[in-house]
Amino acid sequence: MAPRILLARHGQTEWSLSGKHTGRTDIPLLEEGRRGAKLLGERLHHGPWAGLPGVEVRTSPLVRAKETCELAGFGDRARDWDALLEWDYGAYEGMTPAEIHAIRPGWLIWRDGVPEGETPAEIAARADAVVEWARSADRDVLVFAHGHVLRTLGARWLGLDVSFGARIRLEPTSLSVLGWAYGEPAIERWNDTGHLG
Repeated sequence: MAPRILLARHGQTEWSLSGKHTGRTDIPLLEEGRRGAKLLGERLHHGPWAGLPGVEVRTSPLVRAKETCELAGFGDRARDWDALLEWDYGAYEGMTPAEIHAIRPGWLIWRDGVPEGETPAEIAARADAVVEWARSADRDVLVFAHGHVLRTLGARWLGLDVSFGARIRLEPTSLSVLGWAYGEPAIERWNDTGHLG
Protein backbone atom coordinates (compact mmCIF):
# COMPACT_ATOMS: atom_id res chain seq x y z
CA MET A 1 0.00 0.00 0.00
CA ALA A 2 1.36 3.42 -0.95
CA PRO A 3 1.47 5.68 2.11
CA ARG A 4 -1.03 8.48 2.56
CA ILE A 5 -0.89 11.55 4.74
CA LEU A 6 -3.99 12.62 6.65
CA LEU A 7 -4.09 16.30 7.53
CA ALA A 8 -6.08 17.62 10.49
CA ARG A 9 -6.24 21.38 10.89
CA HIS A 10 -6.56 22.58 14.49
CA GLY A 11 -9.89 23.71 15.90
CA GLN A 12 -11.27 27.24 16.00
CA THR A 13 -9.37 29.90 18.00
CA GLU A 14 -10.18 33.51 18.74
CA TRP A 15 -7.70 34.65 16.09
CA SER A 16 -8.77 32.17 13.40
CA LEU A 17 -12.36 33.31 13.97
CA SER A 18 -11.41 36.97 13.47
CA GLY A 19 -9.10 36.27 10.52
CA LYS A 20 -5.86 37.29 12.25
CA HIS A 21 -2.67 35.65 11.03
CA THR A 22 -1.71 33.27 13.84
CA GLY A 23 1.79 31.96 13.33
CA ARG A 24 3.86 31.30 16.41
CA THR A 25 1.57 33.01 18.96
CA ASP A 26 0.28 30.20 21.17
CA ILE A 27 -3.48 30.78 21.09
CA PRO A 28 -5.72 28.18 22.81
CA LEU A 29 -8.82 26.64 21.26
CA LEU A 30 -12.22 28.18 21.78
CA GLU A 31 -14.98 25.93 23.14
CA GLU A 32 -16.19 25.55 19.53
CA GLY A 33 -12.69 24.39 18.59
CA ARG A 34 -12.63 21.83 21.39
CA ARG A 35 -16.04 20.51 20.34
CA GLY A 36 -14.86 20.23 16.73
CA ALA A 37 -11.72 18.35 17.77
CA LYS A 38 -13.82 15.80 19.65
CA LEU A 39 -16.11 15.36 16.64
CA LEU A 40 -13.08 14.86 14.37
CA GLY A 41 -11.82 12.22 16.79
CA GLU A 42 -15.16 10.42 16.80
CA ARG A 43 -15.05 10.34 13.01
CA LEU A 44 -11.50 8.98 12.87
CA HIS A 45 -12.23 6.31 15.48
CA HIS A 46 -15.18 4.87 13.51
CA GLY A 47 -15.45 3.32 10.04
CA PRO A 48 -13.84 3.55 7.62
CA TRP A 49 -10.93 4.93 9.69
CA ALA A 50 -11.41 2.66 12.75
CA GLY A 51 -8.92 4.54 14.89
CA LEU A 52 -6.19 4.36 12.23
CA PRO A 53 -4.27 1.41 13.71
CA GLY A 54 -0.61 1.51 12.79
CA VAL A 55 -0.68 5.14 11.70
CA GLU A 56 2.20 7.38 12.78
CA VAL A 57 1.03 10.63 14.37
CA ARG A 58 2.85 13.95 14.53
CA THR A 59 1.67 17.32 15.75
CA SER A 60 2.81 20.89 15.73
CA PRO A 61 4.09 21.77 19.22
CA LEU A 62 1.72 24.76 19.43
CA VAL A 63 -1.12 24.34 21.92
CA ARG A 64 -3.97 24.72 19.42
CA ALA A 65 -2.69 21.77 17.36
CA LYS A 66 -1.63 19.64 20.33
CA GLU A 67 -4.98 20.12 22.07
CA THR A 68 -6.84 19.22 18.86
CA CYS A 69 -4.72 16.06 18.64
CA GLU A 70 -5.39 15.15 22.26
CA LEU A 71 -9.13 15.82 22.12
CA ALA A 72 -9.35 13.77 18.91
CA GLY A 73 -7.87 10.84 20.85
CA PHE A 74 -4.38 10.65 19.33
CA GLY A 75 -2.32 12.48 21.95
CA ASP A 76 -0.79 9.31 23.38
CA ARG A 77 0.48 8.31 19.91
CA ALA A 78 1.72 11.73 18.77
CA ARG A 79 5.18 13.24 18.66
CA ASP A 80 5.80 16.99 18.43
CA TRP A 81 7.55 18.16 15.29
CA ASP A 82 8.73 21.70 14.60
CA ALA A 83 8.39 21.11 10.84
CA LEU A 84 4.61 21.33 11.39
CA LEU A 85 4.71 24.80 12.98
CA GLU A 86 2.58 27.41 11.22
CA TRP A 87 4.16 29.84 8.77
CA ASP A 88 6.21 32.38 10.73
CA TYR A 89 4.27 35.59 9.96
CA GLY A 90 6.99 37.82 11.40
CA ALA A 91 5.94 41.48 11.34
CA TYR A 92 2.44 40.51 10.21
CA GLU A 93 1.68 38.28 13.21
CA GLY A 94 -1.77 39.05 14.63
CA MET A 95 -2.82 41.19 11.66
CA THR A 96 -5.79 40.58 9.37
CA PRO A 97 -5.36 40.54 5.57
CA ALA A 98 -7.19 43.90 5.38
CA GLU A 99 -4.73 45.45 7.86
CA ILE A 100 -1.78 44.11 5.89
CA HIS A 101 -3.17 45.32 2.55
CA ALA A 102 -3.61 48.80 4.04
CA ILE A 103 0.18 49.06 4.44
CA ARG A 104 1.19 46.78 1.55
CA PRO A 105 -1.39 46.75 -1.27
CA GLY A 106 -1.38 43.64 -3.43
CA TRP A 107 0.47 41.54 -0.85
CA LEU A 108 0.12 37.76 -1.18
CA ILE A 109 1.86 35.55 1.36
CA TRP A 110 2.18 32.70 -1.15
CA ARG A 111 4.30 34.93 -3.40
CA ASP A 112 5.79 37.55 -1.11
CA GLY A 113 6.40 35.88 2.25
CA VAL A 114 6.53 38.24 5.21
CA PRO A 115 9.06 40.74 6.59
CA GLU A 116 10.95 39.32 9.59
CA GLY A 117 9.24 35.96 8.97
CA GLU A 118 9.45 33.01 6.59
CA THR A 119 9.79 33.07 2.85
CA PRO A 120 7.79 30.71 0.63
CA ALA A 121 11.03 28.78 -0.01
CA GLU A 122 11.60 28.28 3.73
CA ILE A 123 8.13 26.89 4.43
CA ALA A 124 8.42 24.73 1.29
CA ALA A 125 11.60 23.19 2.69
CA ARG A 126 9.78 22.28 5.92
CA ALA A 127 6.86 20.84 3.98
CA ASP A 128 9.24 18.81 1.80
CA ALA A 129 10.72 17.23 4.93
CA VAL A 130 7.22 16.17 6.02
CA VAL A 131 6.43 14.75 2.57
CA GLU A 132 9.70 12.79 2.58
CA TRP A 133 8.91 11.38 6.03
CA ALA A 134 5.34 10.49 5.03
CA ARG A 135 6.54 8.56 1.98
CA SER A 136 9.36 6.79 3.83
CA ALA A 137 7.50 3.59 4.79
CA ASP A 138 4.43 1.50 4.02
CA ARG A 139 2.10 3.09 6.55
CA ASP A 140 -0.23 6.06 6.67
CA VAL A 141 0.58 9.15 8.73
CA LEU A 142 -1.66 11.65 10.51
CA VAL A 143 -0.57 15.21 11.23
CA PHE A 144 -2.22 17.91 13.32
CA ALA A 145 -1.16 21.38 12.27
CA HIS A 146 -2.22 24.76 10.88
CA GLY A 147 -3.88 26.20 7.79
CA HIS A 148 -0.98 27.63 5.82
CA VAL A 149 1.54 24.88 6.55
CA LEU A 150 -1.04 22.20 5.65
CA ARG A 151 -1.92 24.01 2.40
CA THR A 152 1.81 24.12 1.65
CA LEU A 153 1.96 20.36 2.31
CA GLY A 154 -0.85 19.87 -0.18
CA ALA A 155 1.05 21.77 -2.84
CA ARG A 156 4.37 20.05 -2.21
CA TRP A 157 2.79 16.55 -2.05
CA LEU A 158 1.61 17.20 -5.61
CA GLY A 159 5.05 18.47 -6.63
CA LEU A 160 3.71 21.98 -7.16
CA ASP A 161 5.02 25.39 -6.18
CA VAL A 162 4.03 26.75 -2.78
CA SER A 163 1.83 29.31 -4.57
CA PHE A 164 -0.70 26.53 -5.31
CA GLY A 165 -1.59 26.72 -1.60
CA ALA A 166 -3.46 29.96 -2.32
CA ARG A 167 -6.05 27.91 -4.24
CA ILE A 168 -6.80 25.26 -1.60
CA ARG A 169 -8.43 26.76 1.49
CA LEU A 170 -8.78 24.90 4.79
CA GLU A 171 -11.38 25.41 7.50
CA PRO A 172 -10.65 24.84 11.20
CA THR A 173 -10.96 21.18 12.27
CA SER A 174 -11.07 20.00 8.67
CA LEU A 175 -9.81 16.63 7.46
CA SER A 176 -7.85 16.18 4.24
CA VAL A 177 -6.15 13.15 2.72
CA LEU A 178 -3.19 13.20 0.34
CA GLY A 179 -2.74 9.93 -1.49
CA TRP A 180 -2.28 8.51 -4.94
CA ALA A 181 -4.11 8.08 -8.25
CA TYR A 182 -2.67 6.08 -11.16
CA GLY A 183 0.68 6.02 -9.40
CA GLU A 184 0.87 9.81 -9.08
CA PRO A 185 0.44 11.95 -5.95
CA ALA A 186 -3.17 13.10 -5.63
CA ILE A 187 -5.63 14.83 -3.34
CA GLU A 188 -8.09 12.17 -2.17
CA ARG A 189 -10.09 14.44 0.14
CA TRP A 190 -9.79 18.15 0.90
CA ASN A 191 -11.24 20.50 3.52
CA ASP A 192 -13.79 17.91 4.65
CA THR A 193 -15.80 19.21 7.61
CA GLY A 194 -18.66 16.68 7.41
CA HIS A 195 -18.05 15.64 11.01
CA LEU A 196 -18.96 19.15 12.21
CA GLY A 197 -22.45 19.01 10.65
